[in-house]
Amino acid sequence: MHDHFQIVTSMPLNYFLHGLVFLLISLACMPAHAEERSMWVKASAYNSLPDQTEGDPTRGAWGDKLAPGMKAIAVSPDLIEEHGIRRGTKVRIDGLEGEYTVLDKMPDDWYHKIDIYMGTDVQRARRWGVKKVRIRW
Repeated sequence: MHDHFQIVTSMPLNYFLHGLVFLLISLACMPAHAEERSMWVKASAYNSLPDQTEGDPTRGAWGDKLAPGMKAIAVSPDLIEEHGIRRGTKVRIDGLEGEYTVLDKMPDDWYHKIDIYMGTDVQRARRWGVKKVRIRW
């Protein structure tokens, strides 16, 4: 009777130890999180209007659907190439709440710039104007 009790209690302990070893090995193999990066950029705003974009005003340059209420931004090519702020990157903009997703890119002649998507609210975009802001990703 004593031997049966020992087997029953050692099996869950065995599973626990195997699970713990697996977890520790998995954590050791995970890449370390990169440090948060930040930089200062010029930030303007844009809308889903034909005169503010090339092609379909409800689509970003990569084909992503843009709709009012989304927190999306377009980024200048240098931010993509030199700073790794690629499509789908989550970006925080100092002074604005929440995270914005990179879903659009700007023409090649822009440098160190983001464009904040503001749906069809032209007045809000005009009130925003152009500001120097710190972004974090």
